[in-house]
Amino acid sequence: MQRSRILIVEDEVVIRTALSRFLSQQSYEVTEAGSVEEALQNDLQDFALVITDLRLPGPAGTDLISRAGDVPVLVMTSYASLRSAVETMKLGAAEYIAKPFEYDEMLATIRELIGTTPASRTCSMDDMIGECSAIREVYARIDKVAPTPTTVLIMGESGTGKELVAKAIHNRSMQADRPMISLNCAAIPDSLIESELFGHEKGAFTGATNARVGLVEAADGGTLFLDEIGELPLDAQARLLRVLQEGEVRRVGSVETKKVSVRLIAATHRDLRALTRRNEFREDLYYRLNVVRLVLPPLRDRGADILELAQHFLARASHTLHKPGMTFTAETEDMIRDYTWPGNIRELENSVERAMILCDGTSIGPELLGVEADAEPRSDPAVNRGDVLQAPAQGDDTNLSIEDFLQKVILENQDHKTETELAQMLGISRKSLWEKRQKLNIPRERTRKA
Repeated sequence: MQRSRILIVEDEVVIRTALSRFLSQQSYEVTEAGSVEEALQNDLQDFALVITDLRLPGPAGTDLISRAGDVPVLVMTSYASLRSAVETMKLGAAEYIAKPFEYDEMLATIRELIGTTPASRTCSMDDMIGECSAIREVYARIDKVAPTPTTVLIMGESGTGKELVAKAIHNRSMQADRPMISLNCAAIPDSLIESELFGHEKGAFTGATNARVGLVEAADGGTLFLDEIGELPLDAQARLLRVLQEGEVRRVGSVETKKVSVRLIAATHRDLRALTRRNEFREDLYYRLNVVRLVLPPLRDRGADILELAQHFLARASHTLHKPGMTFTAETEDMIRDYTWPGNIRELENSVERAMILCDGTSIGPELLGVEADAEPRSDPAVNRGDVLQAPAQGDDTNLSIEDFLQKVILENQDHKTETELAQMLGISRKSLWEKRQKLNIPRERTRKA
């Protein structure tokens, strides 16, 4: 089977065509279908991955799961039907992704799924690369905490691999045969986060035309991974605390509670203890989360691991892009070691892939990485939260760099616009806005509550 072939099943022509073109640019061989019937005109075993919308004309996309055999199925769904997507995990779907999605997110999900086999589809410790003392301590902590039901708090800068650690814990736990449900708390509007996590009853609020199961209920018996938990609104924090203390959940608009057994893994790049002192994070929830803490080192502190990771990404990209025999020059290896990698593992992976695409021969020179060897490391928001960037001075915006322009717009509008309004103003998703805040070190200020 050609491992680079992908089948896209989507009835929205614009979405299907755009995704097909994007994946074709990434060197995947793409076949399109507008329905389950059209998809089944192909032999699903000929594909490395099937990407299907949940809601299609005729049979639902879930019908492809049983027919795909060992071929992983990635389900696309809107937030309005996200609960149904989680249910597909129980039917055997490999993963789900919410629409609208970021193409980088889609590509990362595809890379995680493609080429896997039933025996290796779950994340194991082998997926984590490195032997520095700090990362070996992380391995040891994972071994100790994974078999227990204990809540785990994973801390580290953006891009250090927090979700990979969460998956390693889940897949070595007693809940490994149950799905791990993940949610990035920064990627969902405050007005929707409680409904997303805890569900709601019909008529609970405007637009609640049907009752809906939340992610906490869906994760019953399994693992719930909450990334960027420092962005969780205070009201939602109170509900989450009840889940941890009482083992029960109450949907929005309901007076009834339901018992649940959920193993919680949380992650953040922020200093939660500092947030509690500013009344931006509940102190009682902080102590509930901080039972076992794993601190992931930034890539710049991992010594020889940096080049080992780069070689790993080089080998993987060589396979994906069909460019065998690629190597780094000695100068490139020196730059990889010397650069501070403020975006950590994620930045390293993207830089290696970029270099692979731009390289005309088989030797990758340092200029192809697109980084500066003498760049200074960024200040970690979890360490230096007081050092907030200020907006550029008023003047002619035409001379501003894209980073300065974004910084100016965000700082000038964040006090009177919601995150959703600000993202719409910039023409990007909330997730992209959150990522730009991290890159530019512009923390998202919340209204403080007593």
